[in-house]
Amino acid sequence: MNDSLIIAGREFRSRLILGSGKYASFELMVKALEASGTDMVTVAVRRVNLTDRAKESFLDHIDSKKYHILPNTAGCYSADEAIRTAMLAREVLDNNWIKLEVIGDERTLFPDNQGLLEATRELVREGFVVLPYFNDDLIVARRLIEAGAAAVMPLAAPIGSGLGIQNLTNLRILREQIHEVPLIVDAGVGTASDAALAMELGVDGVLMNTGIAGANDPVAMAEAMNLGVRAGRLAHLAGRIPRKLYASASSPVTGSIE
Repeated sequence: MNDSLIIAGREFRSRLILGSGKYASFELMVKALEASGTDMVTVAVRRVNLTDRAKESFLDHIDSKKYHILPNTAGCYSADEAIRTAMLAREVLDNNWIKLEVIGDERTLFPDNQGLLEATRELVREGFVVLPYFNDDLIVARRLIEAGAAAVMPLAAPIGSGLGIQNLTNLRILREQIHEVPLIVDAGVGTASDAALAMELGVDGVLMNTGIAGANDPVAMAEAMNLGVRAGRLAHLAGRIPRKLYASASSPVTGSIE
């Protein structure tokens, strides 16, 4: 079945996007990326040495012919800081895609939605493909799309919390209302059932890092997340049976078996 994820005209076979941080070793990261089946890997620009390539970094271990590199502005606390970080990434990596984060609170890492909108508008004007991380807010999603975002990426729970989806109603509303661009769940996924549930809601993809990198066996968890995303997507496309309060016999009580 050809069921690719399309973002800004680019096709991705996998609907699972992975981060590259928090792994115990680069070797373990590479194995987890392979097991996940992902096509796209996000890299925190502020945590990678982009100016002195003589020093070892994540990028030395990520095959850019196999994976689409998605730089991100993690750790930026203002629109100006995020814009400068994106510009640096484009200059050094020759890549105009950016996962945009503008953090508003140090403890929760919740987004600053106003700063996010400002940065999205400016970066779109500068020719970037912008994928913003934001609170699960329909109005903000609409404004980000109006600003030119190529996808919208609501959190499921605080970054790195592993709490799973805490906002099912809001995500359902977003899915019902947002169709212009892909809707990708970002942050909070802890295990494969979280990923499957997100996909069963009908979202277009899931982005995660800590849920895999922080697992006891990251490679096994990466494979589990791969299967969870695929299972959830297939279940969504298949269409679940209606929920009923009372029992309904699975075998006919009348008629012939012939």
